[in-house]
Amino acid sequence: MAKVPKKLGKYEIQREIGRGNMGVVYEADDPFNHRRVAIKVANPKFFDDKRNAERNRKMFFNEASASSFLDHPNIVHVYDADIHEDHLCYLVMEYVEDAKTLNDFSRPDNLLPVNFVIEVIYKIAKALDHAHRQGVTHRDIKPSNILLTPQNDVKITDYGIALIKREDYSQTQVEGVVIGTPSYMSPEQISNATVTYATDIFSLGVIAYQMLTGVNPFSGDNFQEIYQRVNNEQPKELAAYRSDLPEGIDIVVRKMLRKEVDRRYRTALDVAADLSVVVDVLAPTQGETGLQDRFEIARSLAFFREFSDTEIWEFLRSFEWTNVRAGEAIITEDEIDDGFYVLAKGVVSVTKADLVIERIQEGDCFGEMGYVSGARRTASVSAHTDVSLIRVNAKLIERASTECQNRFLKVLVKTLTGRLSETTAALAQRVVL
Repeated sequence: MAKVPKKLGKYEIQREIGRGNMGVVYEADDPFNHRRVAIKVANPKFFDDKRNAERNRKMFFNEASASSFLDHPNIVHVYDADIHEDHLCYLVMEYVEDAKTLNDFSRPDNLLPVNFVIEVIYKIAKALDHAHRQGVTHRDIKPSNILLTPQNDVKITDYGIALIKREDYSQTQVEGVVIGTPSYMSPEQISNATVTYATDIFSLGVIAYQMLTGVNPFSGDNFQEIYQRVNNEQPKELAAYRSDLPEGIDIVVRKMLRKEVDRRYRTALDVAADLSVVVDVLAPTQGETGLQDRFEIARSLAFFREFSDTEIWEFLRSFEWTNVRAGEAIITEDEIDDGFYVLAKGVVSVTKADLVIERIQEGDCFGEMGYVSGARRTASVSAHTDVSLIRVNAKLIERASTECQNRFLKVLVKTLTGRLSETTAALAQRVVL
């Protein structure tokens, strides 16, 4: 591969952090945005063959196209894409420091705790659901394309062969050839049939199986052997490899791995929903300490009365749970804040011009007018006691599933209607007096 200059565009190359057949990844500085980035530089040899140069170039920059539609905390962001001096194609991506791929945790001698594996698969499923709702199918979901951070979070990367199906996207897609990694392909993908979002669900099932057992159920010595297994062989039950798995996880994994598309999960969100039922019986995992306790608290609150258990789980994982000490400000009068808050624990004070006009108890909510209108706050809210809050804003709500968004909006409308009725009644009482 040609020597990479010390600077690509505005980006200052620092060091090489990865190398593969398609190219090299470097750590670099973005001096304008004051952040570290990862830069993937394509190997120029893939553009030398005139027959395949255009296809390879399109596949390389396809990652930038796919990522432009995605905004999810569990998907690596692509910031920029360009060509340096007409010969070096490169992508500028989010830099994920000290991350490892799931390859490191898919071997029999280095498996993660069962409950943590389920949480990892849950997060991947939620991220895939976001991508699928944006019209993007990854087509190469495998352990080496999933990063695990030191904070125990996951990041999906490499949308290079993603299939983009959107009304506002008209570029020709790379189709008609089998692309991907065979031992993680669905039957329809490896057979070069029509690929839908369900192919990512199948691939996620393979990852789940491998992270729980250390065994890829469809591995083989050559393509034909893998093809035969993917299309015709049923994997062994997970219990054949270990006996300490929670009830239900084998059913979830097997449904992801159905050969027939119409018998597989309909959406990745459905996978996450069933996993949330499984995780309900497990102890909280590292990085999710107290999540089960939070679920129990939320389920007891009036705001969540119309939510299903699955919707509550998704709500807790999609939005921010924060703790505020007594006396600290939550909302400041006259500021612009689009947050909507559910008070999970404690009491807050609502003040205007330093006068307390209301106390809000746990189970209630506040901030709905600022959330809906985006206007400046007309009062301040502070913690009267130590409080726990669930905070929602417009950016976060977009990351939730359609079902969860709809449930939230229905409850929000009821809350606004109730507040309006209370205000009308109070005004009428003043008139009478």
